[in-house]
Amino acid sequence: MMHSIPARTHSATCWRWLGCLTLLVAARTAQAQLNFESEPINYETAPTTNRVASLQQAIDDGAATLEWDEEHGYLRSVLEHLDVPVSSQMLVFSKTSFQQRRITSRRPRAIYFNDDVYVGWVQRGDVVEVSTVDNNLGGVFYTLNQEETETPRFVRDRGQCLTCHASSRTAGVPGHLVRSVYADRSGQPFFGSGTFTTDHRSPFKERWGGWYVTGSHGKQRHMGNVALDRSDAPEAMDREAGANISDLSELLDVSPYLARSSDIVALMLLEHQTQAQNLITRAAFETRSALHYDQIMNDALDRPADFRSESATRRIESAVDKLVDYLLFVDEFTLEDGVEGNSAFTDEFTAQGPFDRRGRSLRQVDLNQRLMKYPCSYLIYSAQFRSLPEPALEYAYRRLFSILSGSESDERYAHLTQVDRESVLEILNETHPQLLDWWKDSQVDP
Repeated sequence: MMHSIPARTHSATCWRWLGCLTLLVAARTAQAQLNFESEPINYETAPTTNRVASLQQAIDDGAATLEWDEEHGYLRSVLEHLDVPVSSQMLVFSKTSFQQRRITSRRPRAIYFNDDVYVGWVQRGDVVEVSTVDNNLGGVFYTLNQEETETPRFVRDRGQCLTCHASSRTAGVPGHLVRSVYADRSGQPFFGSGTFTTDHRSPFKERWGGWYVTGSHGKQRHMGNVALDRSDAPEAMDREAGANISDLSELLDVSPYLARSSDIVALMLLEHQTQAQNLITRAAFETRSALHYDQIMNDALDRPADFRSESATRRIESAVDKLVDYLLFVDEFTLEDGVEGNSAFTDEFTAQGPFDRRGRSLRQVDLNQRLMKYPCSYLIYSAQFRSLPEPALEYAYRRLFSILSGSESDERYAHLTQVDRESVLEILNETHPQLLDWWKDSQVDP
């Protein structure tokens, strides 16, 4: 026997399901392409949590003062206040900055960095470029006018930088990247000849086009230190001329810069770090978005508030799987010869630790066959990683333990030897309290 539904009730039911369908379509659309300008990310309007914002607050409160000098403006003082080492200096001559008018192969842009801050300086530039990794928002971009004033102000970018810094090259989120291009002597890239976004997975031969590179790398060849004439074809690039250079003075006047190097090890770590941070941001955004849309659907369907859909779980785990693989150097390019920098950068980077009782650290480099001695990224200690939403962080810790303990047998982790896995586990056990607490709470034995 069929039971009829009163017209009014039937209408309300239809409208309710129509509303759910609309929400479901919106959720699936958001999963395909993140919209970080709206809920739950609110990139433009959410409060910032980063070191540049903290420095600005200290300046406003009178607790910090930026010093000015005629040669470099606020550059030295910015580096000091943000704990960015001068030894990290890298020089890039491709016109891939918004201050491109002032950049040539004779006047490259200088970039300095630490674990979460990037600083760019151009000779006679209008501004110092500063960007940072925000725990909640990913890459956030600022400029500081190069004019002496009583209260210097970091001005946050409102969209111009995201043209390049929020694309497929940055995992689809606001972030940072290292770009390798074919460039002429004026610094103009030949985009039609192809470009490369590089990280530790990139072949050596694709790296550092449009950059200066100092240090040794044996028989390996890269694209750095070489500018093309407009009549040249990319295949005519003389890679040999740019190889194993320790002194840039024959290529440009280095006296205006804070250091004389564009250190190859700094470049390699910059490549690794930028994409790692992008993947952390992606995992955070995907998790927050998945939980947000689950909340909408839970309200619409009268489900328990803490109900998590299978699609949300898959979405979170997919993003975290990509991140964990990257942190463990899956698909890393195998070096064919030893690499050595020619500045204090490597020693200063390594000295930061933390170290276990045997003096081991995830910041120790290898540079013979791979980037790091112990193949787990030091960014696992970062505030950005530790600020991941709980479902993402918990899953990341579970995956890391599964892989490092040897219970994960997937072929893509074959590069991790038994010694590698044991060493990384032991280092994390002694140096990462949050991770150790999770392992203890989960009743696993690290």
